[in-house]
Amino acid sequence: MGIISPVAVDSNGKSMTAAAQNTLDKDDFMKLLITKMSHQDPLSPTDDETFIAELAQFSSLEQLQNLNGSLSTALQWDFLQNQTINNTMATSLIGRQVKAETTGYYLSDSNKPKISFTTDQYAQNVTITIKASDGTVVRTLSKSDVAPGQASIDWDGKDENGNRLAKGFYTVTLSASDANGESFTPSTYIEGKVKGIVYRDGQAYLQVNDEEISLSDVREIVEL
Repeated sequence: MGIISPVAVDSNGKSMTAAAQNTLDKDDFMKLLITKMSHQDPLSPTDDETFIAELAQFSSLEQLQNLNGSLSTALQWDFLQNQTINNTMATSLIGRQVKAETTGYYLSDSNKPKISFTTDQYAQNVTITIKASDGTVVRTLSKSDVAPGQASIDWDGKDENGNRLAKGFYTVTLSASDANGESFTPSTYIEGKVKGIVYRDGQAYLQVNDEEISLSDVREIVEL
């Protein structure tokens, strides 16, 4: 009897499919080994070297699976720890002035997101394109005669047909043109004081200028 082949039989002696073999764990491996031992030829039993090699295979598989389980537990712990640290840090930002880059807005069942942007030059027209998570354009807004500095436009949360969209995150892209028709891209940076914190799915979002900003979007914290 040779070392267990990748094409194996199950505990009932039936051939296993490739998909099933790809999901073998250490218990399945041991069952295969016992089944193979019980079906060996009594007149030609497994020699010691082969049996030791098969046990070594089992030991290696067990160690790898234990290591994988330990790594998964460690990664989950690190994720929860980082999430806790971030959420704790978010509360310390209440009342602080922050500068953040916003590329998306959360739409609830009833809110009307205020889309803010900054331009360092006069814009004859600014176009705001709102997309769903799959990249589909759901609404296009525009604002004319925009002076340099911060500006905003309210979105009622509806699509082009006037239907209220499903709650969730929507991405926003901006484009603008000056008085000569030259195109440029306004900045999506906004500045404001953090008025509160909202938690969704374990993530912290800062309430700034009536908007919700992900903590990861904060680029600068100003000391007051």
